[in-house]
Amino acid sequence: MKNTTQKGKEAESLACEFLKENDFVIIDRNFYTKFGEIDIIAKKDSTLHFIEVKSGIGFEPVFNITKTKLDKIIKSINIYIKTKNTKDPFCIDGITIYKENENSQATINLLENLTIY
Repeated sequence: MKNTTQKGKEAESLACEFLKENDFVIIDRNFYTKFGEIDIIAKKDSTLHFIEVKSGIGFEPVFNITKTKLDKIIKSINIYIKTKNTKDPFCIDGITIYKENENSQATINLLENLTIY
C-alpha cells in the first residue's frame, strides 16, 4: 500500500508526462515556500503555468482544489516571481488524475486558468 507522499509523487510524475505530451516544458517541481508548495511549474508559449496536482481513487479530486489552497499557491507564486526575477505572464492551472479503482486506467484533466471567487 502506498502512502500519501508516494501517491502524490506518482500523480505529479503522470502529470509531468501529460504536460510534456501537450507541448509544455517542465521548469521546476515541488517549489517550497513557507506558505506551501507549487507542485509543477511549466512553460508553454512564453506563459508560465503554476500547476496544482490532485489525484483520487473513487472520488473526484477537483474538489480538493480549494480557495484556501489557491490562496497559498498565489502567495508562493509571488515568492517564486521575486526569487526568479521573472516578468513572464503566468496562470494557475490544476491537473486532476482520477481512477475508478486502484487497477483502473487514470483519467487526466487539465483545468486551465483557475480563478478565485
